[in-house]
Amino acid sequence: MALRRFPQHAPLFGLLTILVLNGLPGPAFAANQAGSPAVAPRIVATVDETKMVTLAHSTHRLAVPKYDQGAVEDSMPMEHMLLQLRRSPEQEAALKQTIDALQDPRSATYHQWLTADEMGTKFGPAQQDIETVSQWLSLHGFQVNTVHKNRLTIDLSGTAGQVREAFHTEIHRYLVNGQQHIANASDVQIPAALAPVVVGFVALHNFMPKPALTKPVNALTFPCNGCPDGFNGQVQYDEAPADLATIYNVAPLYKAKKPITGKGQTVVVLEDTDINPADVATFRKAFGLSSYAGTFTQIHPGTGCTDPGLNGAEGEAALDAEWAGAVAPDAAVELASCADTKTAFGAFIAAQNLLDLKEPPAIMSLSFQECETDNGPGTALEGNAFVNNLWQQAAGEGVSVFVAAGDNAAAGCDNFNTASFATTGIAANALASTPYDVATGGTDFLDTSEGSLSTYWNTTNNSVGGSAKSYIPEAPWNDSCASSVLFTYLGAKDALSFCNSPTGASFLDIVGGSGAPSFVYAKPVWQTGIIGIPNDGKRDLPDVSLFASNGFWSHAIVFCMSDANQGGAPCDYTKPVNIFNNSAGGTSFTAPQFASIQALINQKAGAPQGNPNPILYDLARLEYGSAADPNTSQLKACNSNLGNGVGSTCIFNDVTTGNNTVPCYGTNNCYGSTLNDYGVLSRSDQKLLQAYPTKTGWDFATGLGTINVTNLVNAWP
Repeated sequence: MALRRFPQHAPLFGLLTILVLNGLPGPAFAANQAGSPAVAPRIVATVDETKMVTLAHSTHRLAVPKYDQGAVEDSMPMEHMLLQLRRSPEQEAALKQTIDALQDPRSATYHQWLTADEMGTKFGPAQQDIETVSQWLSLHGFQVNTVHKNRLTIDLSGTAGQVREAFHTEIHRYLVNGQQHIANASDVQIPAALAPVVVGFVALHNFMPKPALTKPVNALTFPCNGCPDGFNGQVQYDEAPADLATIYNVAPLYKAKKPITGKGQTVVVLEDTDINPADVATFRKAFGLSSYAGTFTQIHPGTGCTDPGLNGAEGEAALDAEWAGAVAPDAAVELASCADTKTAFGAFIAAQNLLDLKEPPAIMSLSFQECETDNGPGTALEGNAFVNNLWQQAAGEGVSVFVAAGDNAAAGCDNFNTASFATTGIAANALASTPYDVATGGTDFLDTSEGSLSTYWNTTNNSVGGSAKSYIPEAPWNDSCASSVLFTYLGAKDALSFCNSPTGASFLDIVGGSGAPSFVYAKPVWQTGIIGIPNDGKRDLPDVSLFASNGFWSHAIVFCMSDANQGGAPCDYTKPVNIFNNSAGGTSFTAPQFASIQALINQKAGAPQGNPNPILYDLARLEYGSAADPNTSQLKACNSNLGNGVGSTCIFNDVTTGNNTVPCYGTNNCYGSTLNDYGVLSRSDQKLLQAYPTKTGWDFATGLGTINVTNLVNAWP
């Protein structure tokens, strides 16, 4: 087809004439294309396909020649691709101001949440621009399935051949680490006239986000050459719901004159698989939750959402569903899942469709991770733009979103399941790093390393599986040789020498609670003025943490996933082998746990709260003070090292021992690496600035620290 031009303001009749003359079917338009009627169009030039622009960085970093297995067939269906649009800078500034006012008690619009339609009509592109983009897509044979209500995301379907013909990039197959993938082989191109409105595809590949779930370490047989007697053979003390209620002081809320149990609240966990509902029932019965009124349902919401069935993410989804109702046992838990398409992550499809509802759920949890670089290096690029707009829409609608910070310590682009050391440098989880969600980190307990297990745990469980006695001193969760808790325990002087020793070789990995500065987002105004927060101009992760270890220091977290086809095991908690097989770690757990805590807050407040971060940081500012004016007495009283002696009025437990530093190799944020030696992840290759140690107040290892839940709920304004 030679013709590649049509006037930007061409009426639909004129477009149909062009299509018919060129032998193409007429356009298929979605019914809900309305944009903002009050905004001037920004597509003002003729759409001329001889004048194209390249969308830089729109190729996945693993779509490289060494993995390339050639182009897919042109006929391969590409269903429910997501094309991302952008607001004008003026609209973006106005929306940020509006969301700030929604969280400001002095504002006339305080907590007067927007609807999805208002998000689109007030802050979306002009209707004429959306029609122009839709017409151009239809000219190339794409089916426009829907324009989501934020007016920023177009759901379209087509074929690989249509993608090649319209966007000038081929879809290829790639074999990476034994797994087949598809991806665009070069950067996408679009007509220059569309560039003021079109960001690009959220993805043209199936390198999907990964669950932030870490399998258990068997402390009974953990390999450790040269470890002192007693390190091996530790008894496992797993965290059950009753233990969390004791350690983080939830129990008083259940016993209050007006019990706070999450009654009337709904928590949604976002997934790309179904689970067996019987596993949730088994978990709740085993741990004393079935006496409450909490319910569990599975839904597959909206456009482009098909039932994914059971797949390899079932373990993640099961623990999310179980722990989302474990802290707020009277809350309703909904598992919202959609099947992944060839290019779209099912959990994102579910989230976008839920946010399009007139009454979206008040609380969402997501326990997956993806490197910021893989999403595009800036907020205006593809995947990062989509995630930012998704959680921004949630904040505007009054939805509280909790996202796992990740399980690869400060090395957010390395694979914690396979990597023994970091090679790609310091990075954050793109799904958690926006200013509109709470990034949840992970800790471990210090009792094993301090020899105080008997101080904090009973040797037998109570009737609901609990054995914890009180709050327990904490450190960042870190399974690696660079952990200062580990190398000190084993008598080494520093991480660099220990990681290069025979004993340290047993601990070469990057598994631990994630935390790092974002390279995409600027620092939100609420993330300032607290001791410990760096003046780096960046959105820093995590915000808050809870226990998340996978058994490294003899503690993990229990759940239930019995599907043997997906690696599950019987949930018979009377048998040690089944307890071990239904134990794990990861910030996967902390996201639904904090979502469950938010259900308690919402019940007490009587309404949705939107993005909780402004209030969390306000409360921390009071407790910790600033670098210029620290609250010395509270910092001392709230130090996690005090364990069961921590102050009774503390909202945050300030974690000040340990780090989330890991071994590394190469020259990307790696100090001390040579041809034969491992280095330590560092903010400098020239001197050791480890990434990252704990410190007083906020830090990259645990954020604001962990939570005294009763004090948090009672202090919530």
